[in-house]
Amino acid sequence: MRQSRQAETSLPIYQIDAFSSVPFRGNPAAVCVLDAWLPDQTLLNIAAENNLSETAFIVPRASGYDLRWFTPSLEVDMCGHATLASGALVLCKLQPGLSEARFETRSGTLVVRRGGDGDGAGGAFTLDVPLWPVGAASAPPDGIVAALGAACNPIESYSIPPLHGAPYYLLLYKDEAAIRALTPVFDKMCANVVATAPGEGEFDFVSRFFGPHSGIPEDPVTGSAHCTLAPFWAARLRKRRLRARQLSARGGELDLAFEGERLLISGAAAFYLEGNISVPVG
Repeated sequence: MRQSRQAETSLPIYQIDAFSSVPFRGNPAAVCVLDAWLPDQTLLNIAAENNLSETAFIVPRASGYDLRWFTPSLEVDMCGHATLASGALVLCKLQPGLSEARFETRSGTLVVRRGGDGDGAGGAFTLDVPLWPVGAASAPPDGIVAALGAACNPIESYSIPPLHGAPYYLLLYKDEAAIRALTPVFDKMCANVVATAPGEGEFDFVSRFFGPHSGIPEDPVTGSAHCTLAPFWAARLRKRRLRARQLSARGGELDLAFEGERLLISGAAAFYLEGNISVPVG
């Protein structure tokens, strides 16, 4: 007997490369616009199907939007690049008359404004987020240094309050070359790691983020990691404005500034894809 077809709904979806002014660089995020929340399993299924480091879901509210983020395997507490992408979508396409987009999230109210910090140049956007400082200096977990495939040991190691549902560490290396040389074996990592070192030229510091315990083997450009990296390097360099580079294969650049106990992360966003997805309902 012929099986009846399940009912479907069509949902608008966008893919935006955050922290890049051109496609194919930065960190791609999918942003799905909803009228109301779908079941959590449906949201997770959509994120898994997209198979990007993050899919953002936004739902309009009286003042702004509700925003949630999903990796292909779980919902996370904070995501910078998908928030920047969501803000770019609101300000460029959904409500181009606005000067800022406000989002209610697990991490409180997050705001994306037009323009880079200070000059508003280059089609950039600025994301206003909370700080997430490192915890105490501590020896790295057993096996984590070997699992990262480092040619040299880190100079220092710090625990970070858990984020994205997993243990989290910052490892400081001597230079940019050491960060580039990391060749992690993800199934041997017992925690998520942000590896960092002093930068070269115009960059104050560089980093890479590995999140295998949150469904993200290596994230191209990680806004949430800079909520930790910015205060870490600001204290060392005694600077309130920083320029950072993430050394993933795609790469990305971020401008960072402090506003009280908040961090302003500025970067560009490039639109890559616009369309609709068909999602089973009922």
